[in-house]
Amino acid sequence: MQNSNPRPDVSVLVPAYNEVENIPNLVRSLCAMFDRHGLRGEIVLVDDGSTDGTYEATQNLARSERRLKLLRHRANFGKTEAMLTGNAAASADVVVLYDADMQHSPEEIPRFLDKIREGGYDIVCGRKVGKYSKRFISYIYNMLSRILFNVPVRDLNSMKAFKREALQEIHLRHDWHRFFVVLAYNRGYRVGEIEVELLPRHHGKSKYTGAWRVIVGLLDLLSVKFLITFGRKPMTLFGSWGLVFLGLGFITGCIALYYRYVLLQGFRPLLYLVILFLLGGILLFTLGILTELLGQLIERLERIEDNVRKRNH
Repeated sequence: MQNSNPRPDVSVLVPAYNEVENIPNLVRSLCAMFDRHGLRGEIVLVDDGSTDGTYEATQNLARSERRLKLLRHRANFGKTEAMLTGNAAASADVVVLYDADMQHSPEEIPRFLDKIREGGYDIVCGRKVGKYSKRFISYIYNMLSRILFNVPVRDLNSMKAFKREALQEIHLRHDWHRFFVVLAYNRGYRVGEIEVELLPRHHGKSKYTGAWRVIVGLLDLLSVKFLITFGRKPMTLFGSWGLVFLGLGFITGCIALYYRYVLLQGFRPLLYLVILFLLGGILLFTLGILTELLGQLIERLERIEDNVRKRNH
């Protein structure tokens, strides 16, 4: 007996926050694209605590459009949480992350699917071309990402397509959607890139503005670098610096003894410096031991999660 409800070819994941004016055209355009290209597609729209009627408008559309799957956060949790919620509800093996502001054409989606199939990629990122307001900030952020993580793409924060299992395997903290590609690449997933045109926003306003977001993004960048470089062996970092501090304490102590017993001159600041270096070294070693224990617990939890995921599949 044939399956009357076959698995979709693609799940288009749409995080939405206060996008009520864009929703009707979004759903209509995506469904028309599915029909034009003969795709069995579904739209997984996650309303992230909207207050402008986005959920109600989408709910009305979902009554007549069976390819629209609607999920809701009762509060505004952020894009990362919306991605995770939508990915968990997606039915297809390939998911396309598509913003509700429609600043990319739905016609880009088949191009992403072709790139995944032809290139054997697990993730395909879109590199924005054209004019946009935050071009310089985006350039700096992506340049730093390439330097720190050696990722073979030039734009980490745009439209993208990925195997659903890639996001399932990775733990993303709040606001870490920008580092999904970095973390997936670090775990061995193959990453490719295509150019995508950025279109002007017709309705609503951008949700990602402000100098504070730039600062938070840079701090998150350093956090992810630490996680990737020292997450498995934190003692490598803390222990190394602990040895440096203890070595400096020993050298400074020898100098202090030389002043006291050879030159017969006391120099109290050297004594304070010895105490500072020794205490710093001991504290760093203690921190290294504690983080090693924490790392072992995290690895055990990850193994348990992997086992649960395999049983569920």
